Amino acid sequence: MSTFEMTNKIEKLKALEALIAEAQKAADEIRDEIKSEMTRRGTEELEAGQYIIRWTAVLTQRFDTTAFKRALPEIYKAYLKQSASRRFAIV
Repeated sequence: MSTFEMTNKIEKLKALEALIAEAQKAADEIRDEIKSEMTRRGTEELEAGQYIIRWTAVLTQRFDTTAFKRALPEIYKAYLKQSASRRFAIV
């Protein structure tokens, strides 16, 4: 692939990524409007035509690795494992 072709592909990719970001922003705005309406109505479930919308609180429990690392650094180090991955970036 020539430098020109590579540059062209990168420019197309950047344009598509910008379009995706714009569409995601628009979707987030609509989602926030729906959530605001549900809050205004004081409901966690709402029927709208053929759709049922649920916006509920979810509780989760997660392991606090930062506190564990501070409290027991040697045990923390003993259970670390290295992993490898590849990162794609255009700068």
